[in-house]
Amino acid sequence: MIKPELICPAGTPAALRSAVDAGADAVYCGYQNATNARNFVGLNFTPEEMEKSIKYAHDGGTKVLITLNTFPPAGNVQLWKDAADLSAKLGADACIVADIAVAAYIQKTNPQMRIHLSVQAAASSPEAIRYYVQEFGVKRIVLPRIMTVSEIRGLVEEIPCEVETFIFGNHGLMVEGRCSLTNYVTGQSTNMDGACSPASCVKYERAEDGSMSTILGDYMIDRFKPDETAGYPTICKGRYKCDARDDGYYAFEEPISLNASTMLPDLINAGVHAFKIEGRQRSRAYVKKVVAAFREAVDSIMAGQEPKLADLVALTEGQKHTEGALKTKKWR
Repeated sequence: MIKPELICPAGTPAALRSAVDAGADAVYCGYQNATNARNFVGLNFTPEEMEKSIKYAHDGGTKVLITLNTFPPAGNVQLWKDAADLSAKLGADACIVADIAVAAYIQKTNPQMRIHLSVQAAASSPEAIRYYVQEFGVKRIVLPRIMTVSEIRGLVEEIPCEVETFIFGNHGLMVEGRCSLTNYVTGQSTNMDGACSPASCVKYERAEDGSMSTILGDYMIDRFKPDETAGYPTICKGRYKCDARDDGYYAFEEPISLNASTMLPDLINAGVHAFKIEGRQRSRAYVKKVVAAFREAVDSIMAGQEPKLADLVALTEGQKHTEGALKTKKWR
């Protein structure tokens, strides 16, 4: 039985240090530019911060994976090439890429760098994954969140590379039409600029009755009762009205977090090589608590003991989560 790596989020140098100290096998992080799918003000790393952070991680026995997981627009690939070269120079352990041109560049110019295929590439069939492995030397594939345990087990048996799967955090998806709706509303692309619902386009408005409206661009995305916690406005997790019904409803998906903690033994037995925790926009306290809990759980399972997980529901989005759903069916 393979002991899976615990891959943890690091949106800032402080969060990276918290993840390393809490027992992460690897952290994933990005630069302060469009190469990174969490390109928000106040997050991510300058080159100087990345250099110091890589040293801190390596001194603690933790790998650093750089997120180059957006798609270069036509004629503007140099930013991604520069980020790949810098990552190799600083001694990063792998680059997580989505675009085939970026993968090809890394393979040609920095062949010693491991390439991990981002969930953004949306590769979930054996044929697609084998293509990336054969053509670009991909060593690991980050699987879409919609795959069941049985599907993952079958896939592992058919592909010549490692697999990584999400186990906790925001239930976001991949490149798809709803991201284009965000681009229409804000003028910035989730998949090319790395900015889903950029803060400059977000507003909160309090009504006289105490309710709170969240607005993205010129559009109201949701309205919360006075006793509800207002969520961050994203197109895919907003509530909408239509002629067929009077109440606001989640047209795309509910703001529910992934929590696969009870599925860890099944995922390990399925051959998963790495477990990924989402949360680069979360605090260092969140990172510390979640990483420590899953570190203890994985180590207990590998020692043949019953895992003891802390109650992590309070850290999930809207305190709603998908625990157990992976076992029996796909969830969206």
